[in-house]
Amino acid sequence: MPDTTHEPAAPRDTAIAAARETLESGRFREDLARRVAMPTISREEEHWPELERYLREEMMPLYERLGFSCEILRHRKAPGPFLLAERIEDPARPTVLMYGHGDVVTGIPEQWSEGLDPWEMTERDGRWFGRGTADNKGQHSVNLAALEAVLAVRGRLGFNLKYLVEMGEEYGSPALDAICADHKERLAADVLIASDGPRMSLEDPTIFLGSRGGINLHLEVVAREGFHHSGNWGGLLANPGVELSHAIAALIGPTGECLVPELTPGEIPQNVRDALKDCTITPAEGDPPLDPWWGAPGLTQAERVYAWSTLEVMEIEVGNLAKPLYAIPPWARARLQLRHPVGVDTSDVEPAVRRTLDAAGHERVKIVPAPDASFPASRSDLDGPWVRFAAASLERTAGRAPVILPNLGGSLPNAIFTDILGLPTIWVPHSYPGCRQHGADEHLPVSIVREGLGLMAGLFWDLGETDVP
Repeated sequence: MPDTTHEPAAPRDTAIAAARETLESGRFREDLARRVAMPTISREEEHWPELERYLREEMMPLYERLGFSCEILRHRKAPGPFLLAERIEDPARPTVLMYGHGDVVTGIPEQWSEGLDPWEMTERDGRWFGRGTADNKGQHSVNLAALEAVLAVRGRLGFNLKYLVEMGEEYGSPALDAICADHKERLAADVLIASDGPRMSLEDPTIFLGSRGGINLHLEVVAREGFHHSGNWGGLLANPGVELSHAIAALIGPTGECLVPELTPGEIPQNVRDALKDCTITPAEGDPPLDPWWGAPGLTQAERVYAWSTLEVMEIEVGNLAKPLYAIPPWARARLQLRHPVGVDTSDVEPAVRRTLDAAGHERVKIVPAPDASFPASRSDLDGPWVRFAAASLERTAGRAPVILPNLGGSLPNAIFTDILGLPTIWVPHSYPGCRQHGADEHLPVSIVREGLGLMAGLFWDLGETDVP
């Protein structure tokens, strides 16, 4: 047999190793820590200068070093600018559009564990803690480091790449649709490949093809002005807290089932059931244990999260628990959130809720305008060629097949890419459900970074080969 001990590594493997070397050398950690230190909070106006600084000081120099042309795009609705970076190598080759966001939610430093700070990246137990490590600075940093490795080994990508970086996703992406519509021809591509949201679990490489929609519903009962002594007026004055509680019970069952049929898809497509039949949701260490009795009956837990609707109470307010008055409150308010898959008529959500409340005798409960942004549901074709291509690439690198989800359980502006730009969408997340995104102690496991660098370098390498959809 020939001696293969000293045979050179295949170029694809070399690119994967080069991507992972950025982690081993400490350079990736240094880059991400510098980005985390920028408080790019898009919902706090005093931090809006940081949004532009992130693009000009962190993103643009990197893209330009990698041979991209860069342009700052603006829209009056957005809290910060957009960056469009382009590297067009050959118009005859496939064109990929990538997306990421550099803004974050507020830091809430007072809620973080002792010794942790949202703006100083800290490593503990194999995890990097800091605001944006998981959502989304860490994820687009993985993709950029993998791109750099492929360019270093091959000398070119072998495909055309357009990269759109948003600085207002946590603000609700108020101008992303307008930017994509205004620059539709310039953003034309064959596929969107992006990274956001969590994997299905800590250990499983994952692809998802869209996201559930998100709609907020604000309910309110205002009975009168002022609090009134419960001994003198109890039994004589209607209690808004009680009224609102019964109204919510008309919408959501005692085990969490959404009771308004119009808010659900009615049925789950067979190919979606097939995709989820082997998916098991397993909490990681530190995650809360699951409640198998909660949610829509007759569905698996994976179907409840990825293929059905959930209507949840996010906040409810009546009186003041910290400073009780022992009086009947004058008003009660609640914010409910609907997460729904493709197949729900969103124009009928609020009317259906109104009909249900009225039918149950809760005419006094008002649906008030919700200032929160909403996201429509979207899902690319589970059987499409780009899904098969990406799954095969990830399996080749990881040595095991990735989990393929029809959509994320949460909400992303995916519909903008499918509906306005007409693109199939492939999301390869580099986080996991227990990452604490949007809360205190947000973190990113180093193991996911290591695997993600290899997965993306392999995917980018394969995109430069000839056999591409």
